[in-house]
Amino acid sequence: MISTNQYHLPRGSAAHGPYDVQVTPESAGWAHSGLSILTLGPGEAHTLSTGESEFLVLPLTGSCTVTTDGGVFALEGRTGVFASVTDFAYLPRASEATLSSAFGGTYALPSARTERGGLPARYGRKEDVPVELRGAGACSRQVNNYCLPGAFDAEQLLVCEVLTPGGNWSSYPPHKHDEARPGEESELEEIYYFEVSGGENGFGYQRVYGTPERPIDVLAEIRSGDTVLVPHGWHGPSVAAPGYDLYYLNVMAGPGQDRAWLICDDPAHGWVRSTWDAQDIDDRLPFGENR
Repeated sequence: MISTNQYHLPRGSAAHGPYDVQVTPESAGWAHSGLSILTLGPGEAHTLSTGESEFLVLPLTGSCTVTTDGGVFALEGRTGVFASVTDFAYLPRASEATLSSAFGGTYALPSARTERGGLPARYGRKEDVPVELRGAGACSRQVNNYCLPGAFDAEQLLVCEVLTPGGNWSSYPPHKHDEARPGEESELEEIYYFEVSGGENGFGYQRVYGTPERPIDVLAEIRSGDTVLVPHGWHGPSVAAPGYDLYYLNVMAGPGQDRAWLICDDPAHGWVRSTWDAQDIDDRLPFGENR
């Protein structure tokens, strides 16, 4: 059985150099998905070389300017992850960008290894980010679809945010995407990066479990700044403790060239979806400016 500690990275444990979190394909033990979290103080700047990966620059808090060979993108950002969706920038493979911030902030840098590099650097408007309410009742959650097929083009990178009101469950029913089955399931590595309302007191739980053929067993109490890696297996639920709203950034990538996000529910729990038709969506959703 693979241990919890290998895939639950508490706040600070994955810090490296200028990054609060740095997950690379090498550090995760896989081939495609990556994520860095960068905090800049007022007036600070950071230069990023994308190398073999494509990136997003996604403000968690604060604004910034992204300067690349493809242009200069002024990201308005946001005051926090529960306040609104944000604008963002896309950086292609084999490029360089400088992030600078007059007032400081924290920025997610999700990435995916890709052998292709045909897309240009470009700006993503917050107004164009599809905001979706999924589930119902205690399974209600909000999904901000930044970089998914049909929302924003990328080579292999898939990025979304999920916001779950306190007391609710998301990433539920448990599901997986670790086999390439055309039209049914994609093979994708996934990263969860968490923020929880309530400061140091806020918490939630994340579950990942496997099959007899590919065992994995993670049940982690998560807090702001924690990261969970999902190399394979069923994942969910993500549980928001009552009184503490839960946010997570999902980063996915895999070997498939069709850039599809296809999931398979755990057959033991997939029936739960049928109960949502008789329930209302939680009236605490959507969050912030999206109301």
